[in-house]
Amino acid sequence: MARKLFGTDGIRGTANSAPMDAETALKVGMAVGRVFTRGEHRHRVVIGKDTRLSGYMIEPALVAGFSSVGMDVFTFGPLPTPAVAMLTRSLRADLGVMISASHNPYQDNGIKLFGPDAYKLSDEVELEIEHLMANGLREGLVAPARLGRVKRIDDAGARYIEYAKATFPRHLRLDGLRIAIDCANGAGYRVAPIVLWELGAEVVPIGVSPDGFNINQECGSTDPAHLREKVREVRADIGIALDGDADRVLIIDEKGRIVDGDQLMAVIGNSWHARGLLKGEGVVATVMSNLGLERFLGAQGLKLHRAPVGDRYVVEKMREGGLNIGGEQSGHIILNDFTTTGDGLVAALQVLAVLVESGRPVSEVCHLFDPLPQLLENVRYANGSPLEKAEVKAEIGRIEANLNGRGRLLIRKSGTEPLIRVMAEAEDEALVRSVVREVVGVLEGALV
Repeated sequence: MARKLFGTDGIRGTANSAPMDAETALKVGMAVGRVFTRGEHRHRVVIGKDTRLSGYMIEPALVAGFSSVGMDVFTFGPLPTPAVAMLTRSLRADLGVMISASHNPYQDNGIKLFGPDAYKLSDEVELEIEHLMANGLREGLVAPARLGRVKRIDDAGARYIEYAKATFPRHLRLDGLRIAIDCANGAGYRVAPIVLWELGAEVVPIGVSPDGFNINQECGSTDPAHLREKVREVRADIGIALDGDADRVLIIDEKGRIVDGDQLMAVIGNSWHARGLLKGEGVVATVMSNLGLERFLGAQGLKLHRAPVGDRYVVEKMREGGLNIGGEQSGHIILNDFTTTGDGLVAALQVLAVLVESGRPVSEVCHLFDPLPQLLENVRYANGSPLEKAEVKAEIGRIEANLNGRGRLLIRKSGTEPLIRVMAEAEDEALVRSVVREVVGVLEGALV
């Protein structure tokens, strides 16, 4: 049975419209609370959020749902997704919740769920939750004396700051480095600059003035143009771009050039391999990652394992194979020696450690391979995906056959937005552009 509410990263949609309305949030709280009520102890759920205005609507609805089935609720306010995962374990909670639509604009919001082990839920558990939501929840309501209590944890940010600093090698400091950081007016706007400053850096922060509407707006990892300008303007040694919930990161080198997640996995993987810290003799990435990364790792005697798109699928493959580095080209980097989900700040700290120890500029440290020409374009749809049409499938099959092994074509639906992502990769850049243009044309033609 296919999931209807949950996508690749929880539930997501336009705020105040189904499924991202107060009614659905209430039902999510009730259903998830029932699924994770196991035993007679007082059950506990922790809730963080990013800076979207709609968080003020969704959070109390979730709180009411959890309280109605007897769960005590700890709220954090704005805090990165990885901080919520970390505090789920630290506070011995039965469940962790992050209210965020990650890199999406403010109009959207989402609900991400973590189990007591601080890992995102499996497809099977999400199906169980959907079944409960659709088939009645009243039998799970507790007596008045057993209603859950609600408490705000005021020092949650400080706890995460100490945790993040502890992932940076103790013998190193960031003294002498000028770091520009763009927090996307999102969940990391308070904690991330403090971590860098307390480790000794001169910090130039931008994207740290959230107003409920400007999260990811012309800032952050999905729009780093302003950070690139700031790096050049202040002559920063490095730029760090987080997204709205701070679980992904891109780096800007001292020349203002973007370093994506593939290069970051190469940097961290190569460093950990040299230090004997890399587990499983490889790295996990997704089907979107560049072939250049795979070739670089192969030259080091390491293997690139590919997973479906979505950081939780990367994590699943990491756990299956006993690997400790994984991620996505978009900048989700999972280092499970430290965390159970993507953590943009912690990943950036590992890159900074390589930078400090090598004494070389970012443009050298973070350019370990030349990526093959790769092009990604999105096709937005409104009334059903054209990928389901027989004539579209036939045309795409013809285009792929014409590649004749000269390149790679990947077409998939986004798990978080009504988009079809079209990606091609080959040695020949002109071929890449031609293939993507042809596929996009077929898809757009089917929308008419």
